Amino acid sequence: MSEAPLLRASGLGKSYGRIEACRDVSFGLWPGEVLGVVGESGSGKTTLLRCLAGEIEPSSGTVEFRDLQDGFLDVHRMSEARRRFLMRTQWGIVHQNPRDGLRMTVSAGANVGERLMSAGARHYGRIRTEALEWLERVELDTARIDDLPELFSGGMQQRLQIARILVSKPRLVFLDEPTGGLDVSVQARILDLLRRLARDLGLAVVIVTHDLGVARLLTHRLMVMRQGRVVEEGLTDQVLDDPHDPYTQLLVSSVIGA
Repeated sequence: MSEAPLLRASGLGKSYGRIEACRDVSFGLWPGEVLGVVGESGSGKTTLLRCLAGEIEPSSGTVEFRDLQDGFLDVHRMSEARRRFLMRTQWGIVHQNPRDGLRMTVSAGANVGERLMSAGARHYGRIRTEALEWLERVELDTARIDDLPELFSGGMQQRLQIARILVSKPRLVFLDEPTGGLDVSVQARILDLLRRLARDLGLAVVIVTHDLGVARLLTHRLMVMRQGRVVEEGLTDQVLDDPHDPYTQLLVSSVIGA
């Protein structure tokens, strides 16, 4: 790990009226590290992810991203144009529903190519070649490069969304329940793909999931959230094998007893 984190949150909180969706969350995320955020529905993990990714404005605290040229930048104080540029180049989001991260009216190749073009690529032949390489990398049939995502299964759409995000070689990726709603066999293939790509590309990753099995497989470190607050954090195996907080113990025991 480098000496400085790639992403850091300090005292992060988000309220909706009198409801605190998340409160006083602080952590650092280093290059090559996969951080999991787990908790039941309504625990605040998705709100936290959206604050980290710049999708919603926090009510308190800061989120800072370490840019290659300018050092730490406040995600919520930079210009909208700068944030959009960083989203196209240095970070990206893989949504639970791939339709939220794909353009369903253009081809698979165009979905991947658009990301390259938004990052500055202009040579059509090179863009198509790289799109083909990434379709193969995420185990999609390259012969279907000109097919619309509408014609793909849910698992194929998810792999296409992953290719679309990673083709620009981002440094930071947010995963929002990336295997939710998929069949178990498809989940296993997506998880294996994500684990391999995160390792090979040295990505920094924040993944939100309610599935402790997914967390154990993919993450190095874990934060457990309840009612908007982080109640336990640490190395994933330590948290899951020897939970200290009663809520974490309940989560782990419910999985073991299922």
